[in-house]
Amino acid sequence: MSRLTVFADSAPGTPILSITDADAIAAELKPLGVRFERWESPVALSQDDSAETILAAYRPYLDALMGETGAGSADVVKLSPDHPQAQALREKFLQEHIHSEDEVRFFVEGAGNFVLHLDGKIYDARCEKGDLISVPAGTKHWFDAGSAPSFTALRIFTHTDGWVANFTGDDISNRFPAVV
Repeated sequence: MSRLTVFADSAPGTPILSITDADAIAAELKPLGVRFERWESPVALSQDDSAETILAAYRPYLDALMGETGAGSADVVKLSPDHPQAQALREKFLQEHIHSEDEVRFFVEGAGNFVLHLDGKIYDARCEKGDLISVPAGTKHWFDAGSAPSFTALRIFTHTDGWVANFTGDDISNRFPAVV
């Protein structure tokens, strides 16, 4: 179930707010410039489908979304517990960072947490199958799919160089493990 849990950035383990309703999550994140939507998609895929098959199946949705955002490319990221680089990728995503473009993700399968650090608060957005999240450029955040990651997501990029993070050097993500 999708969920948003909010903490003061000085009080790990003491939530200020926890909500699971998609509309309420969207309303809470909107003032921060974060887009959150629940998409009911008629697309049916299998776990074994290739990135090309997934992109083709979602092409009508991607074209509309990319037109809205001015994005220039999209790809698929799949991570499973048996992926040979699962732990290394998790460690990379777990470090607080920012991007020079919006980070747009649509969860095709599985789940992961986008954890945002804004205005003295931590916003832990648990995204699951059917969730779209767009984190604005310059927003401090990290991503955690857990120690046994299992998700497939569409990634939408404005820049042609794909996922580029500028790490803040803050170890705050160590103090705020994702709420599963």
